[in-house]
Amino acid sequence: MPKKYSKAGPRKPRTDAARNRERILEVAKEAFTRNGADASLDEIAKQAEVGAGTLYRHFPNRDDLIEAVYKSEVEKIAAAGRRLAEEKPPLDALRAWMLMFVDHIAAKLIIAPALNSIVGGPGRLYEGSRGQVQEVVELLVRRAVKSGEMRKDVDAFDLMRALIGMAYVQVGPDWKQSARRLVDVLIAGSRPVK
Repeated sequence: MPKKYSKAGPRKPRTDAARNRERILEVAKEAFTRNGADASLDEIAKQAEVGAGTLYRHFPNRDDLIEAVYKSEVEKIAAAGRRLAEEKPPLDALRAWMLMFVDHIAAKLIIAPALNSIVGGPGRLYEGSRGQVQEVVELLVRRAVKSGEMRKDVDAFDLMRALIGMAYVQVGPDWKQSARRLVDVLIAGSRPVK
């Protein structure tokens, strides 16, 4: 018998299914961070307090789970940027988001070996997420420029390149603190000259 959908489209997942999925993603992120791509899926299910069948129903294979973890993190950073735009003054929102993005980059560097294990490599994932992140940084920069807190010649893409460029510098024990200081340098250099 074919599935019937309402005119609104496919049903939304049940609340408990959505909660299970989120719990699996959080535990998987920690497991891939600790153990790389070889983290035990059965152990992830156990730590998430779901059965292995539940994990495999949501994520039929390891690549699907790794991709979902990465996409979830990108969605969170994009949602945080939109939320900050509503809650904080323009330049404060941009700075707060840039600091969150530094944390996102740090997490991405840790999970990179797992991402590299995906068939075909992580390029497709990075390409798909770039638009979400770019949209948020453009929103935040536009707000800061419009408010007069930021120079009109500041380009959102340039700020992104600077932030991403930090990830390619040799990672050391103080990398994160250095990157956070560089965010403040970028913000200070983006203010209008008086």
